[in-house]
Parts: sequence; structure tokens; C-alpha cells
Amino acid sequence: MPKVYKPGKVAIVLQGRQAGKKVVVIKQVDEGTKDRPYPHAIVAGIERYPRKVTRTMGAKKLQRRSRVKPFIKVINYSHLFPTRYALELESLKGSVAAETFKEPSQRKDARKNIKKLLEERYQTGKNKWFFQPLRF
Repeated sequence: MPKVYKPGKVAIVLQGRQAGKKVVVIKQVDEGTKDRPYPHAIVAGIERYPRKVTRTMGAKKLQRRSRVKPFIKVINYSHLFPTRYALELESLKGSVAAETFKEPSQRKDARKNIKKLLEERYQTGKNKWFFQPLRF
């Protein structure tokens, strides 16, 4: 069976609190681990997408509306839907590991790092599809 969920692959969450949200795979575990005996992936996604901005808005309002609220999560493969898109974020791969989920402070630091990286990516205008909510 081919490996669908490679690091950098964009997927859509199908179940749970973040259902319908876009995520990018950071690390995949095809065989599972002792505490999670199922194939899963560590993902980072967007909980709250940036809002629409127009030319007439001021700098402060533009900055406020361009914010991204990220989340990090371990998700079962059966709850993910792969897309044809990929994000090439090299710095994202090192920011989250399996040990990050054990300590809440580490998780918060990882989320802040991901927020900074995603907002930077949004400001440059790359991967526009990733920063727009799904329409359904």
C-alpha cells in the first residue's frame, strides 16, 4: 500500500472537534505505537482562518484580521482525507514531536511557533487555498 500521508501533505479532518478543517501532516506513524496502536499522524491545522481584508482597511485592522489560530493534534488515518496539495514547510517538521503532547507548556510553545510560521506563510501570499475555509 502506498504511503499517502507524507510530511507536508495537506489533509482534511473528517471527525471530531476540528472536522472540516485543513491540516498539514508533520509526522506520520504507519505502524502505530504502544500507547496508540493504530496508524496515525501528527498534524498542525488552522482552527480559525484569517478573515477577508480589503484595500480600504487600516494597518491595525489588517493585522488583526490576518491572524491565524492553529492547533496541533494526533489524528487516526481513518479520520483524515488526503488532498492533492502539499505545503513545503521545513521548519514545521522540527517544531512538533511525539513528546510535545506530554507536557502542556511544550504544547503551548509548539502552537505559538506554528502560529508564527503559518501567519508568515499567509502574509507572503503562498498557498492561498490552505488559508481559506472549506465551503460546504
